[in-house]
Amino acid sequence: MKLRRPVTENHSPADTAPHAHRAAWSRRLLLLSAALRAPDTALAARSTPAELGSIIDERDRSQVWLALAVLTGRLPDDATVVEVARRSEFRGVAAVWDAVAAGTTDESAGWTVRVACGEVLVDVSHTASTVLVTGIQRVARETSRRWLRSRSCTPVSWTRNFQSIRELTPVERARIEQAEAVEDTAPRTAATVVVPWRSTYVLPELAAELERTASLRALATFSRNTTGVIGFDCVPLTSAETTQLGFSALFTANLSAVRSFDRVATISDAARIEYTGWRSMLAAIGLTGPQIEAVSLPVDVAGSSEADLAAARERFLIGNLPLVLVVGSHEPRKNHLAVLHAAELLWREGQEFSLSFVGGNSWGSDAFTARLVELQRNGRPVDSVHRLSDAHLWAAYRLARCTVFPSVNEGFGLPVAESLAVGTPAVTSAFGSMLEIAADGGALTVDPHNDHELADAIRTLLIDETAHSALVRAALGRPVRTWDTYADNLWDYLVGSGPDQS
Repeated sequence: MKLRRPVTENHSPADTAPHAHRAAWSRRLLLLSAALRAPDTALAARSTPAELGSIIDERDRSQVWLALAVLTGRLPDDATVVEVARRSEFRGVAAVWDAVAAGTTDESAGWTVRVACGEVLVDVSHTASTVLVTGIQRVARETSRRWLRSRSCTPVSWTRNFQSIRELTPVERARIEQAEAVEDTAPRTAATVVVPWRSTYVLPELAAELERTASLRALATFSRNTTGVIGFDCVPLTSAETTQLGFSALFTANLSAVRSFDRVATISDAARIEYTGWRSMLAAIGLTGPQIEAVSLPVDVAGSSEADLAAARERFLIGNLPLVLVVGSHEPRKNHLAVLHAAELLWREGQEFSLSFVGGNSWGSDAFTARLVELQRNGRPVDSVHRLSDAHLWAAYRLARCTVFPSVNEGFGLPVAESLAVGTPAVTSAFGSMLEIAADGGALTVDPHNDHELADAIRTLLIDETAHSALVRAALGRPVRTWDTYADNLWDYLVGSGPDQS
C-alpha cells in the first residue's frame, strides 16, 4: 500500500471520505483498540483523529503499521510506514488518518477485517491456488497438511494483487488437506482479511511477487510478529544464468524481506551454506539477518500396487531394454541436454537401454525439446512425459535400472532421494545438496559439466552387475526420514512454543 499524494495541513481526506469508508473505519477502530489493549469504552460511533490518538502512539512505527493495516484493510509497505511515521512527528495522529484515507479503497472498505493475536498463520498462497504441484508446493502442502491435523494454526492466502492476507476459501483449504481437489471457478468478491499482531507468520513457499514482498518486508520489519520461512535455495543468485530472465531481480526482492525475518529453515545443509553466505553480506548495511538452520527434507516412500506397476511397465518399458529414468522439469539448470548427449554417446558405442524423462517443459526448454525430437527421428528409444500421477511415478522409480539427476544447482534434489528410497541407484552431481544426499549411499556422483564422466557412470550402472547390486543394497540401507518427522522438526524450529505475547 502506497500513499497516493501528500495532503495539505488544513484539509484531511478522511473528512470527505465515502460513507462506506467511514463506516468501515468505525468498526475497525474497535478491533485496533482491542489489539493494543487500549480502553475502547470512550470510542464514539464516528471515526476521528482524536479517537485514533487515544488508541495508538503514532511515534511507535509498529503501531503505525498496525493502524494502517487494520483501518485500510491492506498491508502497508515499509516506505509508507516510514513516511507516515515521519509526518506524524509534525502533524500527530492526523498524518495517520490522512494515510488511512489515501490507502482505503472501495474494495478494501467492503472486506471483513480480523486481527489475529496469538495465532500461527501459515501462508500457502501459491499452494492453495492450484491443483498443480511443483517441488516447492509439494513441501508446502505436505507440511501444512500435517500441521492442520496436529497443530493449532491458520492457513492463509492473499487478496487480489497481494493487498492483504486473507482466510482460505473452502476449495483452497481442500487443496491443502486433500491429495486431489477440483478447480475453483467461483467468483471471489468478498474476503476476510487477517492482520497478524503478536502472532507467528510462517511462509513455507517462495514469495517472489514485488507487491507481496514489499508488504512482507514491512511486516517483518515493523510488526510485532515472529516470522519464519523455508529457504529452498539461492539459485537465482549463485546460478543466475540458469534461471528465467528477470527472476533474479524478483528473488532479491524476496531476500529484502527475508533479511528481516527471525528464522530461515533451509531444506538442506547445502542450502544453509548458500543462505549463510548471503546473510554475511548484510553486515554491509548494518543488519545481522535471520537465524539460519538446516531442517533437511524427508522422503516418504509410497507403495506401488500391481496395477501401478503394470501401468508403468506399459508406459515406460520397451521390451527387455533397461530403463534410465530422469525426473525434473526441462529448465537449463537440470542439465537435460547433457543427459541426452551422454545417452547418444552410449547408444553409438552399442549400449542398449531406453531413456525416459518425467517433467514438464519450462522456460529455456526449446533446445531440449528440439534435441529430443531429433533423437526420436533417428530411432533412439527416448521419450518424455509431462504429467504423471504420484502412484505411477513411484512405480517408474521401482522399474528403472537407474535414475539420472546431474543438476548444476539444487536446494535439495528430491528425485535423487526418492529414487534411492526405493532402492534404485542414481547418478547425480558431486557437489551441493546432491552430494549431501549421495553420502548416505546408493549413488554415483559425477561432474555434471563433464558429459563423458556422466556417460561413464550411466554405463557402469547398465553393465556392471556387481557395482549395481552394491548400490542397491546401500540405497536400501539408507536412514529413513518421514514427512511427519520433517513437519515436527520444522514446527519446533520456526514456531516453537508459539507466539511471544510479551
